Amino acid sequence: MKKLITAMALAASLTAGPALAQDKTVKLGSVAWADAEFVTALAKTIIDERIEGVNAEITQLDIAPLFQGLSKGDLDVSMNVWLPGTHADYWDRVGKDVVTLGVVYTGAKLGWVVPDYVPEDQIASITDLKKDEVKDKLKGKVQGIDPGAGLTRLSKEALDKYELEGYELVTASDAAMTAALDRAIRRKEWIVATGWSPHWMFGAYKLRYIEDPENALGGVERVYAVSRKGFQNDFPQVAEFLMRINVPVGELEAAMFDARETSIDEAVKKYIAAHKARVDYWVTGEIGS
Repeated sequence: MKKLITAMALAASLTAGPALAQDKTVKLGSVAWADAEFVTALAKTIIDERIEGVNAEITQLDIAPLFQGLSKGDLDVSMNVWLPGTHADYWDRVGKDVVTLGVVYTGAKLGWVVPDYVPEDQIASITDLKKDEVKDKLKGKVQGIDPGAGLTRLSKEALDKYELEGYELVTASDAAMTAALDRAIRRKEWIVATGWSPHWMFGAYKLRYIEDPENALGGVERVYAVSRKGFQNDFPQVAEFLMRINVPVGELEAAMFDARETSIDEAVKKYIAAHKARVDYWVTGEIGS
């Protein structure tokens, strides 16, 4: 009987072995913005392919539940936290409950953009939107993005700060904003849209930021990878990778445009292949010869 029990225990341990060896999963939260989608897909691919015993899954959601998910531990990481201005209101609420891992890219900025065929002597600055003839051309609208975005909050504040009475900030998804921009450009219509860098639209269209003399939309920002508390203990190698990952903003913008022309997966593969030594450093911390 003792031999039978021992044999059964051994069989059970062999059966359980593969289950215990299953990869641990990192939960990456993302939003439907082109820059967030690319850097999150880049992180997922590197985790899946280069970090043994770990895989990653992406959950796409709005920015408010993303911050809530991080603070409650339902998500592990976000690759797209803009500070000090864009996500300041969310950071004030949950910053004490999350951990900053590293800077994913610098030189990010927010602003309002117009197609370059809109005469600069007519619209050079947000203050120019107060002109009656400009307001008529724009049909009293500023094309925005989703309601929960930091850019939307700041754009609403800009409407008040510049006293742009009679203007409506049209909220929509990133995709709907760029569709409206594309439609206006094809028709050579005037449009002001909320924009940010990096974004693929600057590779697709000839656009310019208009001046913001009141600095209502903030200055240059850094974009961080942020995790839930305890993540570094649970996934030390992934945390170290995320502390090192840093993508030059010009390269990111080019990769985002490439993703637009092909697919995110193809653009990520192309980026990794073109920057093998850099990716090796991100993963290992060792600088190759």
